[in-house]
Amino acid sequence: MKTQNSAISINKGWSPWVVCFSAALFFFYEFIQMNMFNAISADLMRAFSLHATGLGKLSAYYFYANLLFLPIAGSLLDRFSTRLIILFALLLCIIGIAGFATTYSFFLACIFRFMSGIGSAFCFLSSIRLASRWFPAKKMALVTGLIVTMAMLGGMVAQTPLTLLNQALGWRYTLLLDAGLGLLIFAVVFYFVKDCPPGLNQEQKVYRLELADLGVLKSWRLAYLNFQNLFCAIYTSLTNLPIALLGAIWGSLFLQQTAHFSPAEASLAPSLLFLGTIIGGPVVGWFSDRIKKRVLLMMLGTLISLILTLAIICMLKLLSLTLILFLFFALGLFTSTQVLSYPLVAESNPKNLTATSVSVVSFFAIGGYAVFQPLFGWLMDYDWQGTLINQVRVYGASDYHRALLILPIGFCIAFFAALLMKEPDGLTKSSQF
Repeated sequence: MKTQNSAISINKGWSPWVVCFSAALFFFYEFIQMNMFNAISADLMRAFSLHATGLGKLSAYYFYANLLFLPIAGSLLDRFSTRLIILFALLLCIIGIAGFATTYSFFLACIFRFMSGIGSAFCFLSSIRLASRWFPAKKMALVTGLIVTMAMLGGMVAQTPLTLLNQALGWRYTLLLDAGLGLLIFAVVFYFVKDCPPGLNQEQKVYRLELADLGVLKSWRLAYLNFQNLFCAIYTSLTNLPIALLGAIWGSLFLQQTAHFSPAEASLAPSLLFLGTIIGGPVVGWFSDRIKKRVLLMMLGTLISLILTLAIICMLKLLSLTLILFLFFALGLFTSTQVLSYPLVAESNPKNLTATSVSVVSFFAIGGYAVFQPLFGWLMDYDWQGTLINQVRVYGASDYHRALLILPIGFCIAFFAALLMKEPDGLTKSSQF
């Protein structure tokens, strides 16, 4: 195929890596925002007089915005300049963070959280859109794994480092520094990111003309009614639940209130959850590219994750801190098979619909945050015994165990979703990228 050969001939040296991973810094940054409540949850509950359900709702406004804007983001990224879209979305996110840090109104906090979520709708799709232009198909699972690794580094920063910074400066000044980091990333994206290799400019014009003829509604229909895309989306959403629940918001409080660890000790477990995914993402991607299998690894990942989750729920009080940290790390490692959904979707759809098709997976993944974070909070509050310490609700082990049942149930459903997927014929035949 001519376009594939041209892409391979152009994409040599460091340029593809510099372009794509400069853009992936946006994904890194958004994962800090997505998961920062783990470090500041108690402070937010005091500042806005929240219970668990209210905290879950405040966090979820970020994901409501994602859900609303992800289909739009996919269509825009397939049709217009990826670089300009990243810059605009990142700026909107920075404004939202700065506003959140300075407001004393819960209503405005929800609005600013929502603004950050709009920007976040574009971060991963833009990275995949750029990678599909700058790299050949045979490297896409590896590149996707590395892009996800960038995000998980952001998730790690949102754990112990952000907790320590919060203890030193307070949550408002910590978030203002966070906004300053966003401005630095804005400058990097502005300087280094380019839409596509120079030799593929004409090809991109052809794709845009094809999309203009296809129309937005038909492109959405082709992407969102593709069963392969939907099964991958369900799998990713449910396999991502440890990150969405334990990594983003509840993991630290869970260990503080049930295992009686200090805030710094408790923050280590979510950090290792992200570290497991940081290591697992590129390793799983590389191994999948090498053996030319996606679905088999995805099923194996959910089965092992199910066992690890049951061990955390049922045996927590019997385990030392070291063993708990190991289980969280292993859970992150094996749930990283979710990264294979993205190349699998891209291999199952036309190249000119890459971002729109991948937006299906992202839509469900973010939907998991929006649905399961408030549900987790509601399950926690359902039989709360009324204990308060320093204006923060204290929950018992039974409250956490009831809410954490979401995880094993989710893994079982994810396994059956993987069973219904079609394994690619072979990456050598994947010309869709």
